[in-house]
Amino acid sequence: MAQTKLRLIVNGKTCEVEAAPDTPLLYVLRNDLELKSPKFGCGLGECGTCTVLIDGTAARACVIPIEGCVGREIVTLEGLGSRDRPDPVQQAFITEQAAQCGYCLNGMIMTTKALLNINAHPSEAEITQALRYNLCRCGAHVEILRAALRAAGQLAEVGD
Repeated sequence: MAQTKLRLIVNGKTCEVEAAPDTPLLYVLRNDLELKSPKFGCGLGECGTCTVLIDGTAARACVIPIEGCVGREIVTLEGLGSRDRPDPVQQAFITEQAAQCGYCLNGMIMTTKALLNINAHPSEAEITQALRYNLCRCGAHVEILRAALRAAGQLAEVGD
């Protein structure tokens, strides 16, 4: 398919890219915009490593054609917060040390953020349900669940 110029809104900034309309969003984010948080995992939308927010909803960037993203707000992990001012979800994952290898972390954080966008105080069961399709290979599930609970305001600070 021929390439065309497309205007995207990524992490609050408008950018123009040239790509075939059926190019997966993930390829444009990583290759053209050099955003490395969404990762290529399975390429089938199954593992969650490529998760981004599109209009506040978790979406698998490896299976979404770029043409469907024009005019929509796309947020990657880089757009949530900064090193100096992390998003509360990012801070919860840091506080709970919810990473071992880090491969699934992007999907876990972005999915948690999307859940909190629609339900500020989810139960443990609701968090588990939301994260169920994000695959974690190293077994950091307990810490990830604690981080999501902390982000939802359901855990006191360590030492309290």
